[in-house]
Amino acid sequence: MNRTTAGCVAIVRIVAGLLIIGVLVSGFAAQVVVGGRNPFDYFGYFTNQTNLLTSVVLIITGTIVLTGRRIPGWLTLVRGVATACLLVVAVIYNLLIPGTGSAPPVVSAILHIAFPLAVALDWLLVGDREPLAWRRLWLVLPYPLLWLLVVLVRGVTDGWVPYGFLLPDRGPASLGLHVVALLGTLLAAGALVWSASRSPGRWLRTPGRTVPSRV
Repeated sequence: MNRTTAGCVAIVRIVAGLLIIGVLVSGFAAQVVVGGRNPFDYFGYFTNQTNLLTSVVLIITGTIVLTGRRIPGWLTLVRGVATACLLVVAVIYNLLIPGTGSAPPVVSAILHIAFPLAVALDWLLVGDREPLAWRRLWLVLPYPLLWLLVVLVRGVTDGWVPYGFLLPDRGPASLGLHVVALLGTLLAAGALVWSASRSPGRWLRTPGRTVPSRV
């Protein structure tokens, strides 16, 4: 692996992660100005949570590379899950709910378009990750399921939900349909990410890279 290129990629990942965290913090500060002081509401949005998670993963990944250590398999798996979830953020926003929400247009563009695209290109073009085993594809689901559980409980108890299609008064049939559609979209995004992990990438191809034999 070319150390100079690896170092440059690591720095770009760290900077990108820090920039997105800065965007999220500035967005929360703007919400505070207009009276929205509850961080649980602001970070209750799947978009904000997933951008934060992915940013932290990129910063950790970049830091490990800069220290000269090998990226552990568990971190690659977490990055794969985060990438899949971020793809879902981009798809749902751009196909189902474009232009909605209270965030400034530039912030929405960064969180829903620019960052997901950059993360997807990083995953596809930079080959410093091992292929993900298909038997672990189900791991894209626990985090979104936990998020859904918290949101649905909050919707029933305090009436707050981040997205209108999760309102309890829509009825169990509508909620069930949307939940199944969301989980299906997550699995489809995960399958794309898992497939792309088998690509050697354009830069930083891992020597002796092998595809897991077990499904």
